[in-house]
Amino acid sequence: MTRGEMTLGTGRAGTARDVGIVGLGHISGQYLETLQAATGVRIVAVADLDASRARAAAERIPGSRALTTDELLADPGVGTVLNLTIPAAHAEVALAAIAHGKDVYGEKPLAATFADAARVTDAAAAAGVRVGSAPDTVLGTGVQTARAAIDDGRIGRPVSASAMWISAGHESWHPHPDFYYREGGGPLLDMGPYYVTSLVQLLGPVEAVSGAASRSRDVRVIGTGPRAGERIGVDVDTHLTGILHHASGAISTVTMSFDGVRSTAAPIEVHGVEGSLIVPDPNMFEGDVQLHGTGGSGAWETLEPSAGYADSGRGIGLLDFVAGHGRASGAIALHVLEIMTALSDSAASGARVPLRTTAERPSLVTLIPASDWRNL
Repeated sequence: MTRGEMTLGTGRAGTARDVGIVGLGHISGQYLETLQAATGVRIVAVADLDASRARAAAERIPGSRALTTDELLADPGVGTVLNLTIPAAHAEVALAAIAHGKDVYGEKPLAATFADAARVTDAAAAAGVRVGSAPDTVLGTGVQTARAAIDDGRIGRPVSASAMWISAGHESWHPHPDFYYREGGGPLLDMGPYYVTSLVQLLGPVEAVSGAASRSRDVRVIGTGPRAGERIGVDVDTHLTGILHHASGAISTVTMSFDGVRSTAAPIEVHGVEGSLIVPDPNMFEGDVQLHGTGGSGAWETLEPSAGYADSGRGIGLLDFVAGHGRASGAIALHVLEIMTALSDSAASGARVPLRTTAERPSLVTLIPASDWRNL
């Protein structure tokens, strides 16, 4: 028997499309909106440290059961575990799921440390199961339309890119922002995955990085919710700038910060010898892609969406994953995490850091309307 054909006490085989969700915090609502609109998966079980939250979720999801995390991970009726826990728990949950022979798709980052992420991908390879990881925003029409323009040669040979995200920090709006300032958090690991994954999608893998980092203060004050006014410690760098040396020869610059307020810079710009692209916010699935060529009227041209999952949301990567495409793969997530942790290492040492991992650019997502992806 294959792994997806095991005999169950319920009489129904647990396949990759039978999904159990671990972690039912804020982000889970966005996943559920996408997954419950799709026919390609069945949510058969949910678990959370807060048992009442799991029971409430199960009541809203037909055919699902509220279990403890251990029960869900061991349940033979669950084929794929959707890991929506906090970053510090990503590796522990993923490794336990893999030990039970299950595929795992998780929120970003793949793990809080590169070493833990490598343990996850190594364990999955040894067990013959698959690993996937957010961000899946890169599969939307924004980044994919930009990718199609590059692949079609509309900017010529790409030579450089820039990515920037500036914020005053999440404590102004998040009632429990502690984990953003602990190991596995910070602006680079929080927001960097969207931007760095997009750069890998657009320009390919990275061979080496150089970074510089700083921390503006050691204490943050929660601005909203029941803990408003509480002071929390800061254990991570809160501003980082880096240079990515892509294997293609292109060079990217990245700035991620909790120490600014706002920027007018485009989220991502890509420059080639024959044109430039403005890429929309990679934390979103859609947005205008703008092209400026060396000829023409001299004005920016807004491109019609030409690639990507249209009208999609968080969870589209899981649908892509269980359908066997795996464009939001563990290999890409591991490479992106190494890029980010190497940037931090470079910032600490002052030296350029070569990378050990690489990842193939995944295949382009042809333009897929919502009516089609909902039936993946």
